[in-house]
Amino acid sequence: MLPLSYAPPLPPPQSRPNPSPSHKPKPQPCVLLFPAALRTAAAAAAISFSLLAGNAAAVAAVEQPPEICRGQDDGREVEVKAEAVTNEQLVEEAWEVVNEGFLPDAGSRPWSPELWMQRKQDILQGSIKSRSRAHDIITKMLASLGDPYTRFLSSSDFSKMSKYDMTGIGLNLREIPDDNGSLRLVVLGLILDGPAHSAGVRQGDELLSVNGIDVRGKSAFDVSSMLQGPKETFVTIKVKHDSCGPVESMKVQRQIAARTPIFYRLEKRDNENSSVGYIHIKEFNAVAKKDLVSALKRLQNSGASYFVLDLRDNLGGLVQAGIEIAKLFLNKGDTVIYTTGRDRQVQNTIVADSGPLVTTPVMVLVNNRTASASEIVASALHDNCKAVLVGERTFGKGLIQSVFELHDGSGIVVTVGKYVTPNHKDINGDGIEPDYRRLPDLNEARDYLSRCQSKKLS
Repeated sequence: MLPLSYAPPLPPPQSRPNPSPSHKPKPQPCVLLFPAALRTAAAAAAISFSLLAGNAAAVAAVEQPPEICRGQDDGREVEVKAEAVTNEQLVEEAWEVVNEGFLPDAGSRPWSPELWMQRKQDILQGSIKSRSRAHDIITKMLASLGDPYTRFLSSSDFSKMSKYDMTGIGLNLREIPDDNGSLRLVVLGLILDGPAHSAGVRQGDELLSVNGIDVRGKSAFDVSSMLQGPKETFVTIKVKHDSCGPVESMKVQRQIAARTPIFYRLEKRDNENSSVGYIHIKEFNAVAKKDLVSALKRLQNSGASYFVLDLRDNLGGLVQAGIEIAKLFLNKGDTVIYTTGRDRQVQNTIVADSGPLVTTPVMVLVNNRTASASEIVASALHDNCKAVLVGERTFGKGLIQSVFELHDGSGIVVTVGKYVTPNHKDINGDGIEPDYRRLPDLNEARDYLSRCQSKKLS
């Protein structure tokens, strides 16, 4: 049978199983005279990537959008310029972010609020004479935590990270809470001469609708997926210019398309009469969920009796994309993942909000380069008895980082939480042990999932 799409071959089956053994922190207002709106915007701009990629060299280095807008005739807020900060204040700002949200378990060295306070007092004993010296101090201060993921970003590195485009039309969105607690989507960055910029979208514009659908209150991830589509097709968007400007509808031609990470085929395995739908997910990006849904439906319509989901060498990507993909296989109300941290905003239970797209058995292939968002998918399907895991122990990257902009345009990445599987196992460090070392046959997989379900219900 001809493959529906190219993918690497399946590993050989083995008759004998090898059973396995039994963001975002919101810093409180700093004691320094920093505008509260700046800190709120920084928290709202936190990026949930487990694998950062993409060429941001062409991204415009433009100013941040206006934060507030008061005194206009329509009662909206006007721009207030942030005052410059001293080098000492910048260091203290970075210290405060860590003090409010850092996860002590993430570091290899002891951490407590008392030790961290002493650290600040030691650092700020003398004056800091230059901005580069302040950056060096912040870098060393963060390194003292013993967490390789908590680190300093120069202003250019922060700009590249915060303006990562996943919309397909050359812009990056961030969620900004309004006075009523709902979310507005504001344009954080633009690719100069990209589709959105050429159509008239500008930094700080608020996105109101996509193809006639009101997007206020939706997440930046969901709306970015709505903006995606085939190259050279059109999407109609409505934006409100600046904070207090006019509303304009515009038709934008897509020129930047995220590459599909989904490769799939239908095949028959030796000694089996049924057909298997093999799906390889290379990473989790903005189009992963949409393309996976298409692959699952096409494979089902072509006669697939069960699925093999290959997550080997998948280092992650967009965490939210992984969560949404896991939900495709779960029952309504099933736990996808728990998140834990010091800040209550990090403590969360993420559950599936609808029924599964497929109900046939699933086998998930993993190895020691299956990490982060991939481990969330693998553990969610495994712990809810929706899939058997096959291969090697996974990498063990279960920490949550948030990205914060400091007052001078630089930034810091801080580990603020960690992921815990539905069966309450800590992903970080240990990874996830598979159920089988090599691919079982369909009957073995069915028996395993049946026993899992019985144990779960007992």
